[in-house]
Amino acid sequence: MHQVTIASAQYPITEHRDFTSWQQHTEKWVADAAIRGAELLLFPEYGAMELVSIFEDDVRNDIRRQIHDLNGLRADFCATFEALARKYRVIIVAPSIPVIEGDKKLNRAFVFSTNGLAGYQDKFFMTRFENEQWGIDSAPKQLTVFEASWGKFGIQICYDVEFPIGAQKLCEAGASLILAPSCTETIRGATRVHVGARARALENQAFTVVSQTVGEALWSPAVDLNYGFAACYTTPDKNMPEEGIIADRTPQEEGWLIQTVDFSLTDEVRRDGHVFNFRDQARMSIGLVEETVSVVFRSL
Repeated sequence: MHQVTIASAQYPITEHRDFTSWQQHTEKWVADAAIRGAELLLFPEYGAMELVSIFEDDVRNDIRRQIHDLNGLRADFCATFEALARKYRVIIVAPSIPVIEGDKKLNRAFVFSTNGLAGYQDKFFMTRFENEQWGIDSAPKQLTVFEASWGKFGIQICYDVEFPIGAQKLCEAGASLILAPSCTETIRGATRVHVGARARALENQAFTVVSQTVGEALWSPAVDLNYGFAACYTTPDKNMPEEGIIADRTPQEEGWLIQTVDFSLTDEVRRDGHVFNFRDQARMSIGLVEETVSVVFRSL
């Protein structure tokens, strides 16, 4: 098999009574996507912030303390998605969640398959809000290529997809699909992410998929306002859409965007396209001045 059906969430930050309520809510989302034939489920960046709603008001109103309390739920959070991936026989890129590793606070997207926890991707580049107000740190520069039966994919969390380095290295390592979970509060922010995703699809002659948070969660000082939409992009080349837009949803409407992508199409474009963006980009050297970016592989 050389294709996969992807469900990308336009996801509302929802208030919950307790952890069990959140689990039930999450299972409904997973079940809905699985019933509709999705094999790979992508949740957005910081979708896990809805768990803050189960905390007391003093934690809800303290964005830095929230990180510590959410980190305390990490094991149960992962166990929930691991069980759902096994039950519904899907691969799940869980909503990213702040975690604490040593003295660093990181923005992490865990990936689960029927075999359990496959790995994770941490965010490299911080927005000003994350860095200056929230205290989220830039992660060690390690990229993960996830290897499924149908192909290989990598993750570029929100702001990361606005830079070419991560997607290029992931695709050079064999990925044909870049997933971009995102959380933005304005049309401008959402636009930056979508423009970045389209650029990465063009440069690497690959598929990119965006998932974003939507709606208001005024009880949360971290993710109170959310604007976004889900979309699937590719390079505008032969046998592909003229503008490189495969599918998207109306902004701010919660739900799944379900789309099947065929990797034989990107393989053919890379081999004999109208242009050779991927091949020619490999002639350029892109790196970080102060750090080396490494790539690891994880089987699903």
